[in-house]
Amino acid sequence: MRYSLEFAPNSPRGFPAGCGSCFTIEQEVQRNQMIIGVPKEVKDHESRVGITPAGAKELTAAGHKVLVETHAGDLSAFTDDEYQAAGAEIAGNAAEVWGHAEMVVKVKEPVEKEYIFFREGLVLFTYLHLAPLPVLTDQLLQKKVTGIAYETIRDRHNTLPLLTPMSEVAGRMSVQVGASYLEKERGGRGLLLGGVPGVPPANVCIIGGGIVGTNAAKIALGMGAKVTLVDLNLNRLRELDDIFNGRLYTLASNTYNVAHAVREADLVIGGVLIPGAAAPKIVTRQMVSQMKKGAVIVDVAIDQGGCIETARPTTHSDPAYEVDGVVHYCVTNMPAAVPNTSTLALTNATFPYVMRLARLGAKAAILEDCGLSDGVNTYNGVLTCEPVAVSQNKDWKGILTLLQ
Repeated sequence: MRYSLEFAPNSPRGFPAGCGSCFTIEQEVQRNQMIIGVPKEVKDHESRVGITPAGAKELTAAGHKVLVETHAGDLSAFTDDEYQAAGAEIAGNAAEVWGHAEMVVKVKEPVEKEYIFFREGLVLFTYLHLAPLPVLTDQLLQKKVTGIAYETIRDRHNTLPLLTPMSEVAGRMSVQVGASYLEKERGGRGLLLGGVPGVPPANVCIIGGGIVGTNAAKIALGMGAKVTLVDLNLNRLRELDDIFNGRLYTLASNTYNVAHAVREADLVIGGVLIPGAAAPKIVTRQMVSQMKKGAVIVDVAIDQGGCIETARPTTHSDPAYEVDGVVHYCVTNMPAAVPNTSTLALTNATFPYVMRLARLGAKAAILEDCGLSDGVNTYNGVLTCEPVAVSQNKDWKGILTLLQ
């Protein structure tokens, strides 16, 4: 394969014409088939899968080989028989998948027992959330794995297309979960989120007006709660005021307003995101100590470290704990509780990138699409994501500089 790179006459050295659009790539020969591995997720109660049988069928039809670990799709309601009917091969264990695959497609970041499978030249396409995970970052760098993170890929509109579907799921789930934990037997205040005639509804405070916050507001309002959403961006607050026809209370974010909103809330939902970086601590320990006893916090931002100072990662096996009488739910993979919906929503977004990486190979695909290049967090032993580097106080280099 030969690459023909076009550079804009006035562009900075090393950046292509139209970037952030893309390089122009001239393909002389068809790339050989790629072996794509789909291991079973092993993070606690992680029940999603990286590729569906429909995706396996498309890949095999294009001449690629898909190797799926046995039972990888069971919890998402996709059987081994369905994968085989789609043309995939079933592997007996994770080692076989990781050992033979050129590209591994997962859902969540690898856990410690998967580090032994890392090797030089392997392409890993998954959610990585490296900012709070220096050990995983070091392992990817030491083994020279090309780590492409769903959560930092951008599209032509500068949005995060592979983070959006799971943020939609988690945002909607956060209200369901919060409403459940407000019940007395689960440690909550014993409130019905929407109240009843003659009894006021619960107060819900949402921190952040992005995808998570918008979807949380939609469900909370639908359940009849009184909802206040806090965000720094006044234009976004205006948009949300229009979207929800004034039913949503909007509040400009500052320390005083956040403290007051959290103190009055029965349910607080954290949905703050800085792409690739650790989430800022918007709600302090002092603020939590002033909350009502039996109030509930659901920190959706926990996979990036959390935006609540008292939040710490939990699992579906042990999802909640209390601090100062406030129930905290901080599961890092919330959408795994609804794996069929989540897998379909996720793979709808990720599969076009999987197909492009398989067709062109990682290097050419990265050069072709500057949005995909934003997703590269590690490459050939070099950290290539600035927010991760800042969070971990490490050196970094831009991926396009390395590929010149």
